[in-house]
Amino acid sequence: MSKPQISIGLSNPKSPTNVGAVMRAAGCFQANAVFYTGERYDKAARFHTDTKNRTLSIPLTGTPSLLDSIPEGAKVVCVDLVEGATPLPQFEHPENAFYIFGPEDGTITQDIIDQADAVVYVPTIGCLNLAASVNVLLYDRLAKSEMSIAGDDLIRASRDTNNKVKVTTPVLENA
Repeated sequence: MSKPQISIGLSNPKSPTNVGAVMRAAGCFQANAVFYTGERYDKAARFHTDTKNRTLSIPLTGTPSLLDSIPEGAKVVCVDLVEGATPLPQFEHPENAFYIFGPEDGTITQDIIDQADAVVYVPTIGCLNLAASVNVLLYDRLAKSEMSIAGDDLIRASRDTNNKVKVTTPVLENA
């Protein structure tokens, strides 16, 4: 069985901080690539000096068109607050997915929505910011996946080097 392929498309993001947080989420949830359109991110990134949160092992690629960047065999899933979209808790993720997110201050264009295999939204009161939406979507995918990993080995490999805390008292089940 081949490993699922996960790619992320960002439609005209404006904030290097948000794109950096998306890159961190992509690394945490094992996405393969991040694509973005527009010029706002490139312009803002020139004035943003904090790049320590970028996950350099995942390509971040500017592209003129997200639709032209769909990885082979991927289903396009738009994630945005648009009428007629499926609530994320009811959505079944495709094995190979290209998740497209709208800009922080706008929405995914109609031509992209019309080409999508699915359109989903995170059912919140008000809208999440771009990076929060990516994190929630990727966590939902992981939580619904049979490939979910857990346990102390994962915790030790993932936590900050300053964190050596352990649970020492019994934890109540279903508390």
